[in-house]
Amino acid sequence: MLNELAHAKEEWGGTLSIIDNWLEARQSIIVLYCELAGLPPYQRDVRALPAQDKITKFCQKLLDYASKGHFEIYEQIILKCKLDNEKNLKLAQELYSQITTTTETALNFNDKYAEDASDTTLLDFDKDLSELGEIMENRFAREDHLLAVVHLHHTLS
Repeated sequence: MLNELAHAKEEWGGTLSIIDNWLEARQSIIVLYCELAGLPPYQRDVRALPAQDKITKFCQKLLDYASKGHFEIYEQIILKCKLDNEKNLKLAQELYSQITTTTETALNFNDKYAEDASDTTLLDFDKDLSELGEIMENRFAREDHLLAVVHLHHTLS
Protein backbone atom coordinates (compact mmCIF):
# COMPACT_ATOMS: atom_id res chain seq x y z
CA MET A 1 0.00 0.00 0.00
CA LEU A 2 2.82 2.40 0.78
CA ASN A 3 4.44 1.78 -2.62
CA GLU A 4 1.18 2.63 -4.38
CA LEU A 5 0.85 5.73 -2.21
CA ALA A 6 4.34 6.87 -3.18
CA HIS A 7 3.36 6.49 -6.84
CA ALA A 8 0.15 8.45 -6.29
CA LYS A 9 2.05 11.25 -4.56
CA GLU A 10 4.52 11.35 -7.43
CA GLU A 11 1.76 11.35 -10.03
CA TRP A 12 -0.74 13.81 -8.52
CA GLY A 13 1.13 15.50 -5.69
CA GLY A 14 1.38 19.24 -6.07
CA THR A 15 -1.61 19.52 -8.42
CA LEU A 16 -3.88 20.79 -5.67
CA SER A 17 -3.43 21.19 -1.94
CA ILE A 18 -6.66 19.31 -1.21
CA ILE A 19 -5.25 16.29 -3.08
CA ASP A 20 -1.92 16.60 -1.24
CA ASN A 21 -3.73 16.72 2.11
CA TRP A 22 -5.89 13.77 1.12
CA LEU A 23 -2.85 11.68 0.14
CA GLU A 24 -1.17 12.64 3.43
CA ALA A 25 -4.29 11.45 5.27
CA ARG A 26 -4.10 8.19 3.31
CA GLN A 27 -0.49 7.75 4.40
CA SER A 28 -1.48 8.30 8.01
CA ILE A 29 -4.18 5.63 7.73
CA ILE A 30 -1.77 3.16 6.15
CA VAL A 31 0.84 3.72 8.86
CA LEU A 32 -1.76 3.31 11.62
CA TYR A 33 -3.08 0.20 9.89
CA CYS A 34 0.44 -1.29 9.79
CA GLU A 35 0.88 -0.51 13.48
CA LEU A 36 -2.43 -2.17 14.39
CA ALA A 37 -1.71 -5.21 12.24
CA GLY A 38 1.86 -5.51 13.49
CA LEU A 39 3.24 -5.32 9.97
CA PRO A 40 6.91 -4.41 9.44
CA PRO A 41 8.45 -2.26 10.66
CA TYR A 42 5.84 -2.31 13.44
CA GLN A 43 5.79 -5.46 15.50
CA ARG A 44 3.22 -6.49 18.04
CA ASP A 45 2.67 -9.57 20.09
CA VAL A 46 0.08 -11.46 18.04
CA ARG A 47 -1.35 -12.81 21.28
CA ALA A 48 -2.17 -9.28 22.45
CA LEU A 49 -4.43 -6.79 20.77
CA PRO A 50 -3.49 -3.14 20.20
CA ALA A 51 -4.50 -0.62 22.83
CA GLN A 52 -8.04 0.74 22.50
CA ASP A 53 -6.78 4.31 22.06
CA LYS A 54 -4.78 3.26 18.97
CA ILE A 55 -7.80 1.47 17.53
CA THR A 56 -9.98 4.53 18.18
CA LYS A 57 -7.44 6.87 16.56
CA PHE A 58 -7.29 4.66 13.49
CA CYS A 59 -11.09 4.55 13.24
CA GLN A 60 -11.35 8.34 13.52
CA LYS A 61 -8.76 8.91 10.79
CA LEU A 62 -10.40 6.28 8.59
CA LEU A 63 -13.79 7.99 8.85
CA ASP A 64 -12.26 11.44 8.29
CA TYR A 65 -10.54 10.14 5.17
CA ALA A 66 -13.70 8.53 3.79
CA SER A 67 -15.75 11.68 4.53
CA LYS A 68 -13.24 13.99 2.87
CA GLY A 69 -13.30 11.77 -0.20
CA HIS A 70 -17.06 11.65 -0.46
CA PHE A 71 -17.83 15.25 0.42
CA GLU A 72 -14.87 17.11 -1.06
CA ILE A 73 -12.65 15.18 -3.46
CA TYR A 74 -15.03 12.97 -5.44
CA GLU A 75 -17.50 15.80 -5.89
CA GLN A 76 -14.85 17.96 -7.56
CA ILE A 77 -13.64 15.09 -9.75
CA ILE A 78 -17.15 14.23 -10.97
CA LEU A 79 -17.78 17.91 -11.72
CA LYS A 80 -14.57 18.13 -13.79
CA CYS A 81 -15.50 14.96 -15.67
CA LYS A 82 -18.94 16.41 -16.47
CA LEU A 83 -17.17 19.31 -18.12
CA ASP A 84 -14.88 16.99 -20.06
CA ASN A 85 -16.88 14.36 -21.90
CA GLU A 86 -19.51 11.69 -21.44
CA LYS A 87 -17.00 8.82 -21.53
CA ASN A 88 -14.92 10.21 -18.65
CA LEU A 89 -18.04 11.10 -16.68
CA LYS A 90 -19.37 7.55 -17.02
CA LEU A 91 -16.03 6.06 -15.94
CA ALA A 92 -15.76 8.46 -13.00
CA GLN A 93 -19.31 7.65 -11.88
CA GLU A 94 -18.61 3.92 -12.13
CA LEU A 95 -15.42 4.25 -10.08
CA TYR A 96 -17.22 6.42 -7.53
CA SER A 97 -19.93 3.78 -7.20
CA GLN A 98 -17.29 1.09 -6.57
CA ILE A 99 -15.52 3.27 -4.01
CA THR A 100 -18.79 3.92 -2.20
CA THR A 101 -19.27 0.22 -1.57
CA THR A 102 -16.03 0.15 0.43
CA THR A 103 -17.25 2.88 2.76
CA GLU A 104 -19.75 0.52 4.38
CA THR A 105 -16.94 -1.79 5.48
CA ALA A 106 -15.07 1.13 7.04
CA LEU A 107 -18.22 2.27 8.84
CA ASN A 108 -18.90 -1.23 10.13
CA PHE A 109 -15.34 -1.56 11.38
CA ASN A 110 -15.67 1.79 13.14
CA ASP A 111 -19.00 0.85 14.72
CA LYS A 112 -17.55 -2.39 16.01
CA TYR A 113 -14.16 -1.20 17.30
CA ALA A 114 -13.98 2.61 17.73
CA GLU A 115 -15.28 2.60 21.26
CA ASP A 116 -14.57 0.13 24.00
CA ALA A 117 -15.08 -3.14 22.20
CA SER A 118 -16.10 -6.16 24.21
CA ASP A 119 -13.80 -9.13 24.65
CA THR A 120 -16.09 -11.13 22.37
CA THR A 121 -15.89 -8.50 19.64
CA LEU A 122 -12.12 -8.31 19.90
CA LEU A 123 -11.85 -12.01 19.08
CA ASP A 124 -12.59 -11.03 15.47
CA PHE A 125 -10.27 -8.01 15.43
CA ASP A 126 -7.37 -9.45 13.41
CA LYS A 127 -9.70 -11.04 10.85
CA ASP A 128 -11.76 -7.86 10.50
CA LEU A 129 -8.63 -5.69 10.27
CA SER A 130 -7.24 -7.92 7.53
CA GLU A 131 -10.50 -7.75 5.55
CA LEU A 132 -10.59 -3.98 5.98
CA GLY A 133 -7.01 -3.74 4.73
CA GLU A 134 -7.86 -5.63 1.55
CA ILE A 135 -10.91 -3.48 0.91
CA MET A 136 -9.04 -0.24 1.60
CA GLU A 137 -6.24 -1.28 -0.75
CA ASN A 138 -8.87 -1.83 -3.43
CA ARG A 139 -10.41 1.55 -2.60
CA PHE A 140 -7.06 3.33 -2.87
CA ALA A 141 -6.48 1.77 -6.29
CA ARG A 142 -9.89 2.97 -7.49
CA GLU A 143 -9.29 6.43 -6.08
CA ASP A 144 -5.99 6.58 -7.95
CA HIS A 145 -7.77 5.52 -11.13
CA LEU A 146 -10.35 8.25 -10.55
CA LEU A 147 -7.59 10.82 -10.14
CA ALA A 148 -5.97 9.54 -13.33
CA VAL A 149 -9.21 10.00 -15.29
CA VAL A 150 -9.50 13.65 -14.40
CA HIS A 151 -5.76 14.30 -14.57
CA LEU A 152 -5.58 13.15 -18.19
CA HIS A 153 -7.64 16.11 -19.30
CA HIS A 154 -7.74 18.66 -16.52
CA THR A 155 -6.19 19.69 -13.29
CA LEU A 156 -8.54 20.24 -10.41
CA SER A 157 -9.15 23.86 -9.55
